Amino acid sequence: MKNRSHYTSAFKLDAVSLVLDQGYSTTQASESLGIRPNTLKENG
Repeated sequence: MKNRSHYTSAFKLDAVSLVLDQGYSTTQASESLGIRPNTLKENG
């Protein structure tokens, strides 16, 4: 079984800010944060 990563609230807010406030696509934001693109979509 895979271990799921747990992200802090601050990390999640930073990720959302990249997309909503700074105009990043989810792919660009995930690359910037070093996570898989689906991770942003699954945790949204």
